[in-house]
Amino acid sequence: MAASVGIAVSRTRERREVRLGRSQATRREGDGVPAPEGDSLEAAAGPRAVRVSRTLTIPERELRFRFAPSGGPGGQHANKVSTRVELRFDVAKSPSLGPVQRARLLDRLGPEVRIVVDSERSQSRNRAEAIERFRQRLAGALRIPRSRTPTRPSRASVERRLQQKRRRSQQKQSRRTSHDE
Repeated sequence: MAASVGIAVSRTRERREVRLGRSQATRREGDGVPAPEGDSLEAAAGPRAVRVSRTLTIPERELRFRFAPSGGPGGQHANKVSTRVELRFDVAKSPSLGPVQRARLLDRLGPEVRIVVDSERSQSRNRAEAIERFRQRLAGALRIPRSRTPTRPSRASVERRLQQKRRRSQQKQSRRTSHDE
């Protein structure tokens, strides 16, 4: 079987031919698989913005990621690979937030949101999990709780309550001893 050849683009935009394995050779251009938009490395890295709600999208450049080796057991893999992800977001300085959103987030989450994930063995999965937790935390903090609409008790429930009170009153009255005699 002849080896397939593809073109790789590095971060410095340098093009070079590379040999493709079987699974990669079946997904070459022209095989019906749409190519990712933009630079292939950037497109494969994930979304460039986090959509929190219909009205709020946070660009990924406002998020600060820090990677560190995950603690706990795992041997060489755990010691060599920085899979633990720490995501930080500065609520106070974010240009993406409107004044009402910023005030609500500062009140509920504080000036900085910090999320740490080290549950997976892969840095990319931990990063995706951190972004998802961040999205959920912001969406929850921005959700406006519904105000309670006061309701009146129904006529039947008022009648039942009064009937029960009368019954209890009668029972207590029957226990009393009369001092008239």
